Amino acid sequence: MNGNSPPDGETPAARLLAWYDQNRRVLPWRESPTPYHVWISEIMLQQTRVEAVRAYYARFLARFPDIPSLAVADEGEVLKCWEGLGYYSRGRNLHRAAQVLVEQYGGRMPAGREEIRRLPGIGAYTSAAIASIAFGERVPAVDGNLLRIFSRMSCCGEEIGNDRTKKLAEAYYLALMPEDRPGDFNQALMDLGSGICAARGVPDCGACPWQRDCLAKSAGRQLEFPVKAPKKARRAEKRTVLVIWRDGRILLRQRPGNGLLAGLWELPNLTGILSEAEVRKACFALGLELGRITPLGEAKHVFTHLEWQMAGYEAAAVSDSGIAPEGGGILVWAAPEEIRDKYPVPSAFDAFRERISRPVYLE
Repeated sequence: MNGNSPPDGETPAARLLAWYDQNRRVLPWRESPTPYHVWISEIMLQQTRVEAVRAYYARFLARFPDIPSLAVADEGEVLKCWEGLGYYSRGRNLHRAAQVLVEQYGGRMPAGREEIRRLPGIGAYTSAAIASIAFGERVPAVDGNLLRIFSRMSCCGEEIGNDRTKKLAEAYYLALMPEDRPGDFNQALMDLGSGICAARGVPDCGACPWQRDCLAKSAGRQLEFPVKAPKKARRAEKRTVLVIWRDGRILLRQRPGNGLLAGLWELPNLTGILSEAEVRKACFALGLELGRITPLGEAKHVFTHLEWQMAGYEAAAVSDSGIAPEGGGILVWAAPEEIRDKYPVPSAFDAFRERISRPVYLE
């Protein structure tokens, strides 16, 4: 964005859209805003930066170019394509929703917000974004950006995350939204919140097309809004992660079908930060006899409300009785290329996955 100020328009919407026409981000899903493209991009953009999504979006569409191709895919294949994006329930819900669309709608996205919202994984914001951008429905798509802008524009003292604030913001934007470009109006606000009325630092009010309408700017109170609830402390969990080899293959375990990282494949791990002797003893009790053990150092992975503090070990299995390590689950011995191409392993294990790229044989 270059921050150029647009010429005055007779309404706030006109000023916003004039600014958007000059400064909008060029994004692949905007250049071809079909319902499928908008849907895939909006799901990927949840909790994920735009720049990180670009490559995933291109790769996903190359593999699943339309709703029918996504619907007939194996879930594991979908999750493998999603690998690294995190929040894997998003990928599962995309897959399930595609199947519903094929079964009930002939492989097409329904046009109305309320009907779109009935699909798995689609809530109030995503349904409004699809309906407005892809179908031209006049409905605000209220996300964090729009809530922040509304809070500053109106000096709203309500906590930003509560339902009352969301309803107030939706009514506020609906009163301003034009009949002819509702999708562009929503996307303009997304860009305004991303680049001008930003969440971090001082907002760039001098470049904002709504600066003369903003109550927080007029009062010099921009940094007082939005009002946020205190963050809850993130729970810490200690894990010992194992990279275990046998005949050039590495041991993977499938996580349970519900809960954190449901159904994904992981490097086996044990509760707590264990010594080499404790690792050997714990694995032996659970059916794995290990040869030499090599420490892999420490790593950390942060989830939304949880932090894994991990230590890793690499070892060779001398024997395997077929009993799963702590936590149960299906075990497989997978070749490195299978881990690369077939089994979706979450990014929580990235610090130790570099050892998977080349088979090693430890005595």
